[in-house]
Amino acid sequence: MNIKPADRRISPAQAYAWMNEHPEALILDVRTASEYNAGHIRKAVLLPVDEIDYKAADVCGDKDALILIYCRSGVRSQTALLKMLYMGYTRVYDFGGIIDWPYGQE
Repeated sequence: MNIKPADRRISPAQAYAWMNEHPEALILDVRTASEYNAGHIRKAVLLPVDEIDYKAADVCGDKDALILIYCRSGVRSQTALLKMLYMGYTRVYDFGGIIDWPYGQE
């Protein structure tokens, strides 16, 4: 499988637009629980990158659902993106880090 992470990288503005256009989209925060608890994007679900291999099916469900992934700076989200693509998720996108997210946090 020849997957290029750059093909699945979108801007925070694009992610925000998709979140508004597709309220059913799953927003995945792949940071640690303590990072998530310190502040996260509205409606984001915590799934630490180290737990994707064994928890993705429970958390994400439908492999054709729109899934938008972020972390702190964009490194872990890229790793998570690759893992999920290799697991067969078809509509998964990485929008980088929360440090570049200008739309507020909870």
